[in-house]
Amino acid sequence: MLSRDYRDIVGGLILVVFGLWVAWYSAQNYDTGTFRRMGPGMFPLILGFVLAGFGAAVAAPAFFREGPKLEIRFWSPLFVILAVASFALIVRPFGLFPAIVSVTVISSFADLRFRPVTLVVLSATLCLIVWLIFRVGLGLPMALYRWPF
Repeated sequence: MLSRDYRDIVGGLILVVFGLWVAWYSAQNYDTGTFRRMGPGMFPLILGFVLAGFGAAVAAPAFFREGPKLEIRFWSPLFVILAVASFALIVRPFGLFPAIVSVTVISSFADLRFRPVTLVVLSATLCLIVWLIFRVGLGLPMALYRWPF
C-alpha cells in the first residue's frame, strides 16, 4: 500500500486546476455583472469555483489515507477518445441510433471485462432515452437512423 491515495490526489488537483482556469477565463473574457444583474460570465465563474471546491474536497482527505497501488492504463483514454470520434463521424451519415451504439461499444473496450449482455442493454436503453428526450419531448426532427447508400 502507498502512504497516500495518489489517485484521488491527482484527480482532485486536476479538477481544481481546471475549475480555476474556467473561473479565470470567464472573468477575463466575459462580463460578469453583479449579483443583482448577472452577466454572461457569472455562471461559468461560479461553476469554475464550485468545480475547484469539489476538487479540493476530493484531494484533501486523500492526503491522510492510504491508497491502492497505482495502475496506469494508457488504452482506456484512447478508447474513449475513439468512441467520441466515432460518434462524430457516424451521426450525420447514419443517424443517432448507430452513433450511440458505436460510442457504447467502442468505449466498452476501455474496461477490462467485456460484458455483451450489459452492452446490449445499455445501448438499447440509451437509444430509448435519446428518442424520448429529443424526438418525443423536444420534438426535434433528428434522423434517428439513416441508410446513406
